[in-house]
Amino acid sequence: MIGKLKGTIDEIGEDHVVVDVHGVCYIAFCSSRTLSRIGSVGEAIVLFIETYVREDQLKLFGFLSALERQWFNLLQSVQGVGSKVALAVLSTLTPSELANAIALQDKAAVSRAPGVGPKVAIRIVTELKNKAPAFAGEASANIGFKQELGEGVASAPVSDAVSALTNLGYSRDQAANAVAAALKTAGEAADSAKLIRLGLKELSR
Repeated sequence: MIGKLKGTIDEIGEDHVVVDVHGVCYIAFCSSRTLSRIGSVGEAIVLFIETYVREDQLKLFGFLSALERQWFNLLQSVQGVGSKVALAVLSTLTPSELANAIALQDKAAVSRAPGVGPKVAIRIVTELKNKAPAFAGEASANIGFKQELGEGVASAPVSDAVSALTNLGYSRDQAANAVAAALKTAGEAADSAKLIRLGLKELSR
């Protein structure tokens, strides 16, 4: 099993990169987000690898972080999600954005990925909602707060403030981050009007 490749970029394709490791070239399939960040031909590269072995093929999938690789495997634990759909999701959302979307039960954000219909998006946010916090990465600070919003158990002022900001055109994630910051300033007893006002101030920064 191959866990990591360190070498130089020999070729960049539409859905893969060829990595030259001391004269042996490996094809690693990657998300479009990863391919856009790896650099140019001839540059050094380090990829975390997930190795797929099937009866008729051996395939390598490459990721710039161990967290992205973990999400690739986690997504495929959901019924109807294979490697192609998992890469499409990771091409559309970073691991942190994905964790946020699942915590908020934001099916629309997940369904932006090519090949992810409403039913698959619902399964992803439903089946992974309890696992997302452990794989939130840089989004871990507010993930519990967003889970409360997603499960509908947040306080009325918080829910109303997030809803109001969303109605103004901000994404649910942006609105949740702004209200979380507002809560730290105003305290748990703040009403929705104050949270909206402070939230807007956060969003205007």
